[in-house]
Amino acid sequence: MADTDIGLVGLALSGILVGVAILLSLIRQLDIAREMVIAATRALVQLLIVGAALGLVVKDDSPLVWTWLWLVAMVVFASWTVGRRAPEVPQARRLALVSFTAAAVVTLGVLFGLRVFEPTGRAMVPLGGMMVGNAMTGTVVASRRIVAEARDKRDLIEARLALGLPSNEAFAPHLREALRTALVPQIESTKAVGIVFLPGAMTGLILGGVDPVEAVRIQVAVMYLVLGSVATTTSVMALGLTRAMFTTDHRLRWLRSPEKWARRDRSP
Repeated sequence: MADTDIGLVGLALSGILVGVAILLSLIRQLDIAREMVIAATRALVQLLIVGAALGLVVKDDSPLVWTWLWLVAMVVFASWTVGRRAPEVPQARRLALVSFTAAAVVTLGVLFGLRVFEPTGRAMVPLGGMMVGNAMTGTVVASRRIVAEARDKRDLIEARLALGLPSNEAFAPHLREALRTALVPQIESTKAVGIVFLPGAMTGLILGGVDPVEAVRIQVAVMYLVLGSVATTTSVMALGLTRAMFTTDHRLRWLRSPEKWARRDRSP
């Protein structure tokens, strides 16, 4: 048995750590024990299903069309998730779909078009998942922050519009602040990698027996992929949202607050 083959018994024993988290939640009366159980169970079931499906996609003799279909499914599902997590954002799902597509073209185009990685299912699916997953988080943060800036600083924006500035210039300072909020965490994570923490991809490669230097090269490429994908999706989302929030004659549309959306969802 390989050093990294933990087996079913090892998998079950690792669940002790979830039990520790649940116990601490109960002791501190955090009222999140149930959510922890649900999260751990969902993660196990979802990953087992995905693992079985991936076994068919990443085979060397598997048609590449299945890989492309998998990537398309990830982009579509991530776009739907953005709309669900940010319901107050105008045209969230459509803009997220455009943003993720742009990020896939740019980042995967560079990595596979320039042969940094070979365009196989074994490489494209995991890297596409990292791209979409990290970009989704950045997109949700950026889109919600952009709408919040427009809603909270409405008076300032309309004052600039009244002075004759076009909508893109009137909103530019607030747009920059929103994009900084979305990008700074990923930048700080990139700066701290290797010193403060070892990323999951690199850890997995080392556990799998890959030479640490080779694992570092792969991890650096992955980190660049993540940073590029987050920057691309947030930029495209910002451009689309700026157009969606303003009319063609440069007037700021009315924007709902998240609380109003929550009340609407709870109404019968």
